[in-house]
Amino acid sequence: MKIKAAAKINLLLDILKKLDNGYHSLFMIMQSVSCFDEVEVNLTDSGKIVIDCSNAALANDETNIAYKAAKAFFDYTKLENRGLEIKIQKNIPMAAGLAGGSADGAAVIFALNRLYEAKLSDNELRKIGVKVGADVPFSLMGGTALALNIGEILAPLPEIEDCFIVLAKPDEAVATGGAYASFDKAHNIRHPDNASMLEALANGDSERAFALVENVFEQVIDVHARPYIKDIMRKFGCKAACMSGSGPTVFGVFDTEKKANDCAEELRKTMKEVFVTTPTEKAIEIIEE
Repeated sequence: MKIKAAAKINLLLDILKKLDNGYHSLFMIMQSVSCFDEVEVNLTDSGKIVIDCSNAALANDETNIAYKAAKAFFDYTKLENRGLEIKIQKNIPMAAGLAGGSADGAAVIFALNRLYEAKLSDNELRKIGVKVGADVPFSLMGGTALALNIGEILAPLPEIEDCFIVLAKPDEAVATGGAYASFDKAHNIRHPDNASMLEALANGDSERAFALVENVFEQVIDVHARPYIKDIMRKFGCKAACMSGSGPTVFGVFDTEKKANDCAEELRKTMKEVFVTTPTEKAIEIIEE
């Protein structure tokens, strides 16, 4: 089976508290966008899980999230792993706050459920997914959604209005663990208006929702290129500009394709990884079955 697995952005990200288990309770509005990895899952008779990735920077061993996803599927279902080959064509930037790894893991879980005819429910798939990564449950569902706690509690929301979303990933690294540690040490954090954002989206008021886009990590993570990227996006008339996840990718929301393309063209003068995307209704799309 070959699958397109979508990236995500956070239209809103707030950290509510640190949990006793060391994780953090989150309030997030997630949106899948049309930047896709391609994941192919083939059954073999090797008894092994073999990963083949187009990007040499991504490990092909048991630390790869696709490998972890396959193992989690077999642990949950108690089915025998007769052997798998997982091929990943990476298009989603890595370590970018766009859930590229989670998208790959979700695609593997989805594919194995079909290939092994396990007939697991969506809730069961998400239960497997959260053991692999916090963004995997959403990467199985997609669309526009409220995600709570560590990402395992999901509620679909009305789709946002048609728009074009520019993704710009600067050549900077952000360690997710370090980002949370910085938040824990910070004082006087200003929290987003979660209730108003949820109300706006529930009522289908995308215009108001775009005005409320915010990411609490921007207060504790210093991405040097972020002000520059936002300035360019505003210059071309974006409705919102914000960092996704723990960064460093910044996204801008535009009401016309021309504005988005013009903005992307300007950003590409100084940046390598710039994409023009649209919102998607699903995070997973079957190419071949």
